[in-house]
Parts: sequence; C-alpha cells; structure tokens
Amino acid sequence: MWQPDPGWLVLPGGTGPSTLGVWRTAVGEEPVVIKRLGQPGTYDPAELSRRRHFAYWRRAADVATSGLVDDTPGMIGVRTSVAEDDEGITLTTDWVEDAANSGLFAALSMGRFAGADLGEVRWLARDQFRDRMARVEYSGGWPTLMRTTAADIADVLWERRGRFIDLLDRLPQVAQHGDPAPQNLLGRTEDGERLIAIDWSSLGRGPVGGDLGLYLLHARESFEPLLEAYVLGLPAGLATREEATIGAQICAVYTALSRAEWALSRITPGEGPLLAKFRHPAVAPHLRTLQKQAPLVEALLEM
Repeated sequence: MWQPDPGWLVLPGGTGPSTLGVWRTAVGEEPVVIKRLGQPGTYDPAELSRRRHFAYWRRAADVATSGLVDDTPGMIGVRTSVAEDDEGITLTTDWVEDAANSGLFAALSMGRFAGADLGEVRWLARDQFRDRMARVEYSGGWPTLMRTTAADIADVLWERRGRFIDLLDRLPQVAQHGDPAPQNLLGRTEDGERLIAIDWSSLGRGPVGGDLGLYLLHARESFEPLLEAYVLGLPAGLATREEATIGAQICAVYTALSRAEWALSRITPGEGPLLAKFRHPAVAPHLRTLQKQAPLVEALLEM
C-alpha cells in the first residue's frame, strides 16, 4: 500500500475528490511537490471516471505525460513525473517559486492561452459550467440563499440558469485552465513572457471569458481592467470583447452564488439565527466575494 514519507511537509490544497494529499519534499537538492491521486473505487461517483467531466480523476497525469501544455501561449505547465500503481498515481512536480504575478498579467496570460490549440484529446474537460451547475442542482440548488436578503436575486438567477448555460454554449469555445486561482498561477518564465501554472486537473475547452470569471473571484483588481487585459491577450478574431464579457460575468456570478450556498449550508444546522452566521470565518469570505460581484449580478439581471 502506498504511503507518504513521514518527513514530507504537508501542503494545503489537497481537497479534490481524487486527491489523497499534497506534500513538499526534495529529490536530491531540488525541491518538489508530491501529489497522490487515488483511483476511483466501486462506490465513488461515476463522474470521476468520465474523461470529459471536470472531475476526471487522472487528467493531471495525462496532461503531464502528454506534454500538451509544455509550450502553449500565455501559460505553460511545469515539469512533472508520473508513477502509476494499482491504487493510484503519484505526481512529482518541480517546485514553482511565487513570482508575485499581478492580476493584470494573469488575465493577459489567460487571454493568450485561450488561443492555444489543444487538439481533440479525448480527456480534455468539456461542458464544465453545465456539469458544475448540474452538481448544484442535484444537491438542491441554493435553498439556504433563498432564506437570506439575497433571496429574490438568487431565485431569479436560479430560474434563468438554463438560459445562461445555453448562452455560454453559443460563445466561442477556447482553451481554459479550468481552475485559475492565484495559488495555481504562481510562476513566470525567465523571459517574463509567460505564466507558469500548476494543477491542470481541469484543463479543457470552455466559453471565452470563463477562466477570467473564475479568477475574478480571487482577484484584488476590479473587473474592467482585468477584462481589458484578458481581451488584449486574445488572438485576433477569436472572440469579441462582448463575448468575453458575457462569459466572465456568467461564470463569476453563478460560481460565487454556488460557493456562498455551499459555505452557508454547512454552518446553518448549528445553533443561532442564520443572520448571525454571516460573520462565521468559513462563510464571510464567500459572502464578501459575492458582494464584490454586485455590478455583474446587475448586468445579468438586465439581460
């Protein structure tokens, strides 16, 4: 049975459905990160074995062995070795130093990466937003948000979700990282031209602006300058500014609402009124993120 070395340093972030842990250690004198992926079992969700689902369990390993993002525009991957056994996969990745990339550089890089030719690889993630919303729907939607002062807004947007999902499907479908949180966009190449990204487990194709919308939920910068940087990075003729705007708005708002629901629903069963739980440290950051998206929420309500 595979076991981590007791001397490895546990790192945060190992929360994916197939991720058993993430550690920092060294191979010789070179710092590396070890990630262990567990092969799905009989009683695990079927989506973990669906090649095109965003949660496909071995996509990060397939990205590493294929070299698909070794020389892509805007963003590239980092050297990773893959070791498989009967129970799962061990990924050993070079440590990436934090280059303190700004949000504007990240947005520019995501725009450039949108033009990458990923080919027709069978395990690329597709329909990520549709699948994520299907997961939310399976869990009952946003019932906790329906008990808050945002109930009217949540109700309208929930009822319109099918319309917006179809709208995303009609936008230009581009290459996307799939999980462009700042902690996954750490490095920069020596020439300063490209961003070095990690955790490519959601690599695939999706609506233009989708990556930007997800990044916006973590960004210090406001939407407009990030949008301008993203559009500047898009290859000529790939998509319009309006299309990128719509893609980013929908992905940002619906993801922010779903994350706020997720956080509230886990605190609600405890004692005390719901309003008092807005200040809970596990909830407050998600609510602040949602509040920051108010202009985008208004834009969707007017569509």
